Amino acid sequence: MAADTTNVLTLEHEIMPALAQRRSPRAYADQPVPAEALQQVFAAASSASSCFGEQPWRFLVGTRAGSAEAYDKILASLAEFNQPWAKAAPVLVVSIAKTTFSHDSNPNAWATHDVGQAVATLAIQGAELGLQIHQMAGFSADKVRTSFGVPEGYAPVAVFTLGYPGDPAGLPDALREREMAPRVRKPLAEFVFEGGWPQPEGERYDQAPV
Repeated sequence: MAADTTNVLTLEHEIMPALAQRRSPRAYADQPVPAEALQQVFAAASSASSCFGEQPWRFLVGTRAGSAEAYDKILASLAEFNQPWAKAAPVLVVSIAKTTFSHDSNPNAWATHDVGQAVATLAIQGAELGLQIHQMAGFSADKVRTSFGVPEGYAPVAVFTLGYPGDPAGLPDALREREMAPRVRKPLAEFVFEGGWPQPEGERYDQAPV
């Protein structure tokens, strides 16, 4: 299935189409995600880099069609403002970080960074397949731990929806406006600092003492 190109990101420089098409929708089509497509996106996640090759990512998956009990548990862990639109997505996923290294049991301070890399890679593969994900911080990690029996040493990081983009017309007004708004990103000059950290005017790092 071709990716939805109605709100493709336009940037200062050309990037890969799958990156430009990736977005975070709240409107989902009433269409299940084929098992093969699910396997592909998680295979893409497994290709991400990680500190010491630890691959600290774990994913709890609930599909409305195949694992409804897990789906309902994940949905119940979401904040109230996320549940009404998220329940339209055919797949809900919790990303989880293993917080220690396997080779020496020391704390892995980069685990959540690496989980983020894996999910970003998953999202790009999803966009290539016409799928989209929406990542959420609005969920209860404690509810996830309790309902799924997540053991110590593993930390829920985020929840994301996965599915095919749907018609925003079915969303509440405020969410529909956000869904249809042009996608914008900061210019590179605001976050790429070659040569050193920007200094306030009159306090440049290369300024001679007086």
